[in-house]
Amino acid sequence: MNAEELLYCDTHEWVFISDQDGQKLATVGISAFAVEQLTDLVYMELPSVGVAVTAGEEFGEVESVKAVSPLYSPVTGTVTAVNEDLPDNLDTLNTDPYGAGWIMKVAVSDELSDNLLDYVAYQRQCGEAG
Repeated sequence: MNAEELLYCDTHEWVFISDQDGQKLATVGISAFAVEQLTDLVYMELPSVGVAVTAGEEFGEVESVKAVSPLYSPVTGTVTAVNEDLPDNLDTLNTDPYGAGWIMKVAVSDELSDNLLDYVAYQRQCGEAG
């Protein structure tokens, strides 16, 4: 996926919305900016398939040698898949955060949040934070 096609949370999660048989499916990950800020990732906690997630609520965490950071869902719905290989291959987040580095897929059950940022707005926020 191209970073410019995605929507972002101000907490650095990204989401790509696709349509599968009339159902909105969200693919969720964390941005390259977040991975760069965390550095040296050592652990990731994934949600379970079938678990309900709520936009703006915590669904897991990522840990680096510096800090533990909660992961927040950009959408409301039910987890349909998780990237089982990711916790054992956290370097994937450095090399391909918007592709192979996806974290979970969610069947979206509610409208998208108005708080999601497009690429330009997200880049602006990262520039102000950096």
